Amino acid sequence: MALDSAYLDYPKRRHGMDHEFYPWSSMSERPPIAWPNGKRVAVWIMVNLEWFPIVPRDKPFRAPGHMQTSYPDYRHYTAREYGTRVGFYRLLDAFAKIGARVSVAVNGAIADRYPSIIADIVAAGHEIVAHSTDMNGTIASGIDPDEERALILRALASLEKASGIRPRGWHSIARSQSFATPGLLVEAGLDYMCDWVNDELPYRFATPAGEIVNLPLNHELSDRQILVAQQHSVDSYAEQMIDAYDLLERESATFGGRMLPLNVTPYIMGLPYRIDAFEALLATLAARPGTWFARGDEIVDAAMPAI
Repeated sequence: MALDSAYLDYPKRRHGMDHEFYPWSSMSERPPIAWPNGKRVAVWIMVNLEWFPIVPRDKPFRAPGHMQTSYPDYRHYTAREYGTRVGFYRLLDAFAKIGARVSVAVNGAIADRYPSIIADIVAAGHEIVAHSTDMNGTIASGIDPDEERALILRALASLEKASGIRPRGWHSIARSQSFATPGLLVEAGLDYMCDWVNDELPYRFATPAGEIVNLPLNHELSDRQILVAQQHSVDSYAEQMIDAYDLLERESATFGGRMLPLNVTPYIMGLPYRIDAFEALLATLAARPGTWFARGDEIVDAAMPAI
């Protein structure tokens, strides 16, 4: 039995993606980006600083890393809390040793519960990126747009109240969005988001509410993916990051400035048997003359003339 011809008639089928958020392009078609001071690779460190409610919410989905066993699940709950009490401060010390300024994706609940952490982030010159309200604040298709709008605004309000600075960037939990998310982020006054991982450089993203920049945060390079999901050693993680840097540096001769995102989690990378290897990785990258350690907002601002 033949299919009705209308079955294959999809009005948005076209070259590239089946949507109108941005035109498709390959890396060879774009004007090169020039990073400040002739640097070749922007190393963008993004720290996920999260607060997990002890009872997870499964709608629209359970966040990665959430409680797993019968509740109250104190084993996983306190392991996550280790990140805010210990691991994050090890990371802050590691960044200070090389003079790197980083982005920190922060749940609004962190600002509400631990304002001293927010003060330490700001005092060190790091950027705060909004990371929902808490780890129950997930977004996916089907969530009511008004509910999603309220969630975004609550997160921004908590972070602005504690830091005195309204975040310019947004990072959804698990990089998950609804169809409405980009437009709602524009409505909220955000300049960029970090959820779409289809590139290695920022690009302009059109929405019915206006334009926003997507700054891709590659999940395949994250400590959660490499150390937890794939169960590699931290030495293997460091080797993979250096390999990635070397390739990007070579590509910069042809394509202009490149970007290496390091997405790290305090309760994962901040453990005592991992932090030394992470510090050694940072020192290796800092010693490369082409390295620019940059916050997400700095990368977006530097790239804007070319994208």
